[in-house]
Amino acid sequence: MTRSEFDDIRAHIDAEADHPGDLIRVARSLLSDLEDARMREATLRAYYLRLLTAARATVAAEAAGYPEPLTFLTDELAKRGQLPATEDEVTRILADAHTAAALLACLEQAPLAVAGKGARARRCAGTSRSLPR
Repeated sequence: MTRSEFDDIRAHIDAEADHPGDLIRVARSLLSDLEDARMREATLRAYYLRLLTAARATVAAEAAGYPEPLTFLTDELAKRGQLPATEDEVTRILADAHTAAALLACLEQAPLAVAGKGARARRCAGTSRSLPR
């Protein structure tokens, strides 16, 4: 859920606090969203673990002198359709990697200031889902 959706829910609860049926529907919706988020997180953790395992196996295979140490990583990337197909894609991926490394280095040198507890830099605006009436 986005910050604006949470703001909408808070406003709805404040405005309709005397309608328990509405609050139950909001609670059910939030529980459903939470369950979906947990499933997405579990899936991402599984993908991360498989990729990390493949990367570690690749490094170990290289250290052990295997003839083709990239096999583990190449197979895992191929399963996800993440192998570069063209020379342009190879160039873009390498440029993205260099840019990401530079950005991370900058962030490590000067971390972003975090707003105080409860403070918000700006309010979210835009479309959001409607709450049940």
